[in-house]
Amino acid sequence: MSKGEPGLNIKAYLERINYCGSLAPTAETLRALQVAHLLTVPFENLSIHASEAIVLDDDSLFTKIVERRRGGFCYELNGLFAALLQALGFEVIMLSARVANAEGGFGPDFDHMALMVKLDQRWLADVGFGDSFREPLLLDVDDDQLQGAEAFRVVHDQGHWTVLRRGEHHKWQVQYRFTLQPYHYADYSERCLFQQTSPESHFTKGRMCSRATADGRITISEMRFITTTLSGERKEREMTSEAEYASILEKHFGIVMTR
Repeated sequence: MSKGEPGLNIKAYLERINYCGSLAPTAETLRALQVAHLLTVPFENLSIHASEAIVLDDDSLFTKIVERRRGGFCYELNGLFAALLQALGFEVIMLSARVANAEGGFGPDFDHMALMVKLDQRWLADVGFGDSFREPLLLDVDDDQLQGAEAFRVVHDQGHWTVLRRGEHHKWQVQYRFTLQPYHYADYSERCLFQQTSPESHFTKGRMCSRATADGRITISEMRFITTTLSGERKEREMTSEAEYASILEKHFGIVMTR
């Protein structure tokens, strides 16, 4: 979608993410838009458990995320965010990322969608990976990139880039790996279908909804409501009914499920 192309209501999208800052295609605008997005649009898989088909095109995603005020998972959130950035004049490429697994390897191609944004420098943007970097990361910088108390690295090795996050006890944890090959929605369709339907997909195993907050994160994981702070404090409580679940979902995430 090119700048000014009919179909994307920029004003409505910016209102959805409570953004009223600069629209100039700069690194500062990119940073501010990503932060605003993460603070307002949840990472969630509720469509999968409500038998709602996930359709990867700008119009369908705009209807869901902006008009219905829902969230989504990576293909949805980063896909529509790419459309917004392009409409504002940014040069954006959809990337295929392989997510790190517990065995020390990586999942398959198209397991995750991330975005490269080309400005005077190349940036990695991502509003669809859950609890990760809040601000875009520079692709071509070897040094640690500090974000508050957290640190990230983007390591380049023979055509692959790997995102690492400094976790507990200052141990570096791999998040995902990618190349800079550009892709389009259709390239993610097979893996997106797997994520929605396979019993091996962690998205089919239970309902979840998570959103960054100014001082941490709030998460619903099945019937648990979890609050964490940037300093590491964690509170968790069990919800006792679907009515309470629906109430918390609406109060904290602005989501009302109709089925």
